[in-house]
Amino acid sequence: MEREPQAEEPWQERTRLLLGQEACQRLKHLRVLLFGVGGVGSWCAEALVRSGIEHLTMVDFDHVSPANINRQLPALQSTIGERKVEVMRKHLLDINPQADIRALATRYSPQRAEEFEMHTYDYVIDAIDSLKDKADLLQRASQLPHTQLLSSMGAARRSNPLQVKVGSFNKVKGCPLARALRQQLKQQGALPLPNCRCVYSEETPMPPNTLKPAINGSLITVTAVFGLTLASIVINDTRDDRKGRPYMAEIIQ
Repeated sequence: MEREPQAEEPWQERTRLLLGQEACQRLKHLRVLLFGVGGVGSWCAEALVRSGIEHLTMVDFDHVSPANINRQLPALQSTIGERKVEVMRKHLLDINPQADIRALATRYSPQRAEEFEMHTYDYVIDAIDSLKDKADLLQRASQLPHTQLLSSMGAARRSNPLQVKVGSFNKVKGCPLARALRQQLKQQGALPLPNCRCVYSEETPMPPNTLKPAINGSLITVTAVFGLTLASIVINDTRDDRKGRPYMAEIIQ
């Protein structure tokens, strides 16, 4: 007997009970491109797949290091030295073996931007650190007419997850990274930046560690909240409001 295409796996039941069958089907068919699977991106990927996303491409060139263990999902004593995207792919397929999980062990750069075919995805999620690469990614992806762009601003040097907010890139406040990005994009004539929803913190960043000023301290209790919030935007977008718009569409106004 042929299985009904709508049927959900038992592990998806709680999601279906909350969001409904139609929203779950939309999640199943969404295509998501995630740049960065570190302290923010790894938790975003986890939440997306556990919530029913079955088409996820992850991009990250880095390997697991001991310094990642305090906040990154793929970082374990047993995975030190392994590529983060490969660890994440194995982990996510253990959640949903039917998912199409792609791991690209490379780095986003302006020179390689076209290789990622961002226009073929429903969502592009930015969770990378490099200011230059991040600015280029935001500028390119925000221009795509059929792709939603989500971006993580600075999560380091914060300790209060209650200060995490969601807003359009042009209205983010209290974030030095967003300020630096706006300065760079302004010099390039790319402001205002359309179609870009951001997760950021209004908490004043703590002073840097004076022993290692080039390294920013960070906590899983904040970075994971950033990642989970990014995923929540995708998930909630599958819910239509009474006017037929995505549930969280007003955020980009």
